[in-house]
Order: sequence, then C-alpha cells, then structure tokens
Amino acid sequence: MLSGIFNIAMGDKFHPKKGEAVRPGGFFTAEKDMQHYGWTTRPAVIQIHGMGPFAINYVNPNDDPRNAKPTAKKQ
Repeated sequence: MLSGIFNIAMGDKFHPKKGEAVRPGGFFTAEKDMQHYGWTTRPAVIQIHGMGPFAINYVNPNDDPRNAKPTAKKQ
C-alpha cells in the first residue's frame, strides 16, 4: 500500500463489514485462485506485483468493466 486505505476481504460476495484495512506500508497476500475483493472510500494508490502472468477474473461478469455496454452519444 503506497497511500490511502485499501480494504480487502476473502470470498466471492461483497460484504463491507468483512475484511481488513491496509494502510500505507502494509501489504496483502493471496494464494493462487483465492477469491477476494477490495474497495476504497477515498483515493488510494496500490502496488500489485507477483509472478506473471497477471489477470483479473471477475466472479460476477457484470462487475467486469470490459463487459459494459457502450452508452449512446447525444447529438
């Protein structure tokens, strides 16, 4: 964690009461294929590193911004 506060929890469903706050200087590790989620309530800067390849796999495809439907432009 570089700045701000990043909350992290294990599981496949978001529960804001679960998890732990990671503060600057802190870190979090997860095993391969471990389902987890994170959130912030203010701007935060995190660093992610590890052995590649790296991918983000969304448990719920509707949460994946790559699946967002394009919005129509106003003319």
